[in-house]
Amino acid sequence: MPVYTVLIVDDEPLICQGIRSLLADSGLPIRNIVTATSGHEALDHVRMEDVDLIITDIQMPGMSGIELMHQAKMIKPWVQTFVVSAHESFQYAQMAIRLGAKDYLIKPLDHGQFLDRVRDVLLTAEKPKETGLAEGAEAVRERFRMRELKPRQIEALKGLLEGAPQDAESLEALGLDVRGPYFSVIKLQLGIEDRPLAGKEKELLRYGALNIVCELLDGEWRHHAFFSGRDEITVVLQWDLSRDQEASVSPIHQMEMLARSMHHNLRKVLGIGCTLGISQVLTGLRYLPELNEQSRKAIEWNRSHDDHHVFYYGDLQRGPVREDPTEEELRVQNNRIVETAKAYIDEHYAKKGLTLLEVAQQIHVSPNYLSYLFKKYMGCNLWEYVVKLRMEESRRLLLNTDLRRYEIAERVGYESPEHFSKMFKKYFGLSPSELKK
Repeated sequence: MPVYTVLIVDDEPLICQGIRSLLADSGLPIRNIVTATSGHEALDHVRMEDVDLIITDIQMPGMSGIELMHQAKMIKPWVQTFVVSAHESFQYAQMAIRLGAKDYLIKPLDHGQFLDRVRDVLLTAEKPKETGLAEGAEAVRERFRMRELKPRQIEALKGLLEGAPQDAESLEALGLDVRGPYFSVIKLQLGIEDRPLAGKEKELLRYGALNIVCELLDGEWRHHAFFSGRDEITVVLQWDLSRDQEASVSPIHQMEMLARSMHHNLRKVLGIGCTLGISQVLTGLRYLPELNEQSRKAIEWNRSHDDHHVFYYGDLQRGPVREDPTEEELRVQNNRIVETAKAYIDEHYAKKGLTLLEVAQQIHVSPNYLSYLFKKYMGCNLWEYVVKLRMEESRRLLLNTDLRRYEIAERVGYESPEHFSKMFKKYFGLSPSELKK
């Protein structure tokens, strides 16, 4: 049986300790229980440890639970999350579910209900493995019959994506919700056809792949997912941007988290490699052909970046729409992105609350693409570089000044001396006081 690491986040230490004690005595397969009293401290645990489940409050000073979930999902989209809050807010609950929260419980907790839900989350963390790959193709086809779109619905959607005129009444008569008002497209190119498998086995993998995609979309996503080609799945997403802007989590970031989670689960569960292309978000059905073409073009960039698998069209086609950039133009652009990111970090590494998202927004690129480029060009991930700068400066201050621990923590960007000491010891293997001695 797998054993898990659970991260508990609440700005009230007594609540953290109470939940920790409850889990420790539960008999659940938990190997390690970590606590954090702020979102920024929690993010460092997510960056450096194999956290399986985050249990977080919503309203915390500095970084809300929603923002923590957003940041954590950008780092590891497959991390399970669970919200425990004193605030019964529909908006919070809705966005928490959109970001993948498995539940939203209200304080004070019913201990039995809480442990039952944590148990369900942990035991279903590996649920996609139960896709029934040993079954015959017909059995799998039967299971999906209720979830697949009907052939006429798929043809209508393909027509929309290819620019065929469609009126709203006809689409509604087919049972298709295409109210929008905003749309985007995610396209998945599956690596099935070239695998040395029998035809029925390939068909089984295709249905398993569609199942995983649909499971990840179920919940708050308004979507239509279908096979648009033999090994190509197309997902048409609809947005209400007023709601999403209020929650301060952009559609592009949400789609990147979703796409990375799809890629992770398809590889982990079915052993299928895939490339995903993400379009921009535009208003109105008339733009679906353009969005479809954007997602297709995004996938094509895998030919030049075969070590990367999730591409957002806006990262590759910067500025006015024109012909695709040449390889030399793209190389220059990528160098500029990394140099600009490095310069910004060099200047702001000691800023409290610095995040990957902030750096990405400063240079107008998605966090996913920035992470990929930074590691490719710099040889370390972006946050490892931030920590390196912070630790080197704190070591210099410790050895060459009489500053106290809390003063050094403040100068290098940590919210508390305790958090700073944990990071320092993890990095150098010694506490600040031991190193000074």
